[in-house]
Amino acid sequence: MAFTIKTREIHYTAADGTSLVGYFAAPESQHPVAGVIVAPEWWGRNEYTEQRARELAEQGYAALAIDMYGDKKVTTQVPQASEWMMQTFDDPETIVTRASAGLEILAAQEEVNPDKLAAVGFCYGGKVVLDLARSGAPLHAVVTFHGTLTPKAPAQVGVIKAEILVLHGELDSMVTLDDVANFKEEMFAAQVKHDVIVFEDAKHGFSNPLADERAKANGVDLGYNIEAEQQGLAAMYELLEHCLAEEQTV
Repeated sequence: MAFTIKTREIHYTAADGTSLVGYFAAPESQHPVAGVIVAPEWWGRNEYTEQRARELAEQGYAALAIDMYGDKKVTTQVPQASEWMMQTFDDPETIVTRASAGLEILAAQEEVNPDKLAAVGFCYGGKVVLDLARSGAPLHAVVTFHGTLTPKAPAQVGVIKAEILVLHGELDSMVTLDDVANFKEEMFAAQVKHDVIVFEDAKHGFSNPLADERAKANGVDLGYNIEAEQQGLAAMYELLEHCLAEEQTV
């Protein structure tokens, strides 16, 4: 059954001084629930990211769609998206600094159990949540959808606390199967519990129903795949339930 939910925007500031605006969604509950940050595609914290946060809330999780660019900036144009994304690469600490601020503000909400945290990321947001995990953040589960897998720095043994699930499209021309293989090697070397699911006939952006429209408008190789989307979401919820419910019984 779907929970009745409530939503609000939350203003917060990262350690680098950037003013950020998150979109918070939580179920109506008498008790604190597990919290999940949702890291956006390179378009910014748009309606798609907010939709995913609402869906998580309907399933009983408190979710915060985080802002990575500041002032909840969004675009539908590749040049602008690329510019904003690359700005977060200029300083190697920016991504983790801003993602950590989002995780901290999520954990501070009264609706959230701060001992039960997870992170989900899409495309660029996949890199965001993986680098956050690589930093040693207190996460129990991390899920990426067609995420960028290349690390800021390779994971070290004993640092990542989360179980990781990577959902990848076989036909993704932006994140290659070689990238996936390198990611697996990184995780094995760091002794991280992880799984990778590769969906046949799925391209980059497979989870976003607007992927084909964005591809046509921008001349980029994206594609929506409803089967991959649905299977990926089912796998995500299975991992969240496993990791967060298991922690709840401790």
